[in-house]
Amino acid sequence: MPSLSIYTEPLRRVSREYLARNPRSMEIAERASVVLPGGTTRTTTFFAPFPPVLVAGEGSQIVDVDGNRRVDCLNNYTSLILGHAHPDVVARARSVASRGTAFSSPTEHEVRLAEVIVERVASVDQVRFTNSGTEATMAAMRLARAFTGRPVVARFEGSYHGTHDYTATPGAGIPEVIGDVVVTLPFNDVPGCEKVIGQVGDSLAAVIVEPVLGAGGVIAADQVFLDFLRQATTDAGALLILDEIITFRLDEGGAQATYGVTPDLTTFGKIIGGGFPIGGFGGRKDVMALLDPTHGSIRWGGTFNGNPVSAEAGIVTLEALAPPVIDELNRNGHQLVERLGKVLEASGLPARAVGAGSLFNLHATDEAITDSRAVGRADPELTEFLHLGLMNRGYFLAPRGMGCLSTAMTPAERDGLVDALEDLLGIL
Repeated sequence: MPSLSIYTEPLRRVSREYLARNPRSMEIAERASVVLPGGTTRTTTFFAPFPPVLVAGEGSQIVDVDGNRRVDCLNNYTSLILGHAHPDVVARARSVASRGTAFSSPTEHEVRLAEVIVERVASVDQVRFTNSGTEATMAAMRLARAFTGRPVVARFEGSYHGTHDYTATPGAGIPEVIGDVVVTLPFNDVPGCEKVIGQVGDSLAAVIVEPVLGAGGVIAADQVFLDFLRQATTDAGALLILDEIITFRLDEGGAQATYGVTPDLTTFGKIIGGGFPIGGFGGRKDVMALLDPTHGSIRWGGTFNGNPVSAEAGIVTLEALAPPVIDELNRNGHQLVERLGKVLEASGLPARAVGAGSLFNLHATDEAITDSRAVGRADPELTEFLHLGLMNRGYFLAPRGMGCLSTAMTPAERDGLVDALEDLLGIL
């Protein structure tokens, strides 16, 4: 019989409590499993034994079918930076929707959203919209290949750029041949990147990188590392693509403004739709010209690309995110990570908190977190214990410990998360 982890029994206790608090969600999860594989339509939202079924979002809080009210520290994986059902976003989206939700011709809403993004991001001359971040990275990679006439795109260990074949490789259902045009680089490792980029040579079309690994554990890139990637891609005649789908919240001009790095292409999503489905990509005019229907070589469509409701909700959201608002969110995030880290350190557990601006992550390991390899060695039972235990105490984070702040979250709610973690660790 395998030996039990020291966290096995505490995990059982918080699991039993979670089941007791969520009977209606369990019933719906059983129904869902009949018609949805695993009971979900988004693999990323699933966790054992089942996620709560939500019925409402109000500012910083969410309510499930069992009446449990939790502070939302995930905000639909960072997309709801103003919180749930922000009155200005709802009012403007409702006004637009009442006049039509989609058309087979442009609306001024998509033009204005593009103007807002171009005004904010120095590296972006022109933008195209998609319906998701997955589509945005897929389009940017295709555009880079077309512009350079080269086949290979490099991405990083621990990165997440959506679910299309070029970013999910290798994986079930993905032809092995895809691996011939995708290479993986070590994050925050300049010598390791130099070696692989040198091996790829003049077949390299682009390097795509998140300035802060999101799904990989909220791990910020080193300045020297990003500076190296900018110079290395320039020297190689390849494009640098910054995936700012999550990190666009960190600065008015995105994380690239904070780092002082100018990419050739940038991908967007999450907050630019104000809680509605959207994605986008943009960059240098000469690169984006390949999409011009009058003379470009790439045809790129999408029935709901730039739909007016998402575009207007995005405009409202970005208008609300003036630099002082973003700065305050980042300060609050930094302070929260410090306080959570002190609680974990005082507990003596092999766990730590990391963050970048208004993004944070709890990790069940005491290793230094500079790449996703350390994250992969985290204790799975302690990770699950922290997640379910905080759920039971009224705080909703990703199963892997990721969270983010919204402007709707109050100081008392941030204090409450610190207190909830301290209380949870007290039962060990």
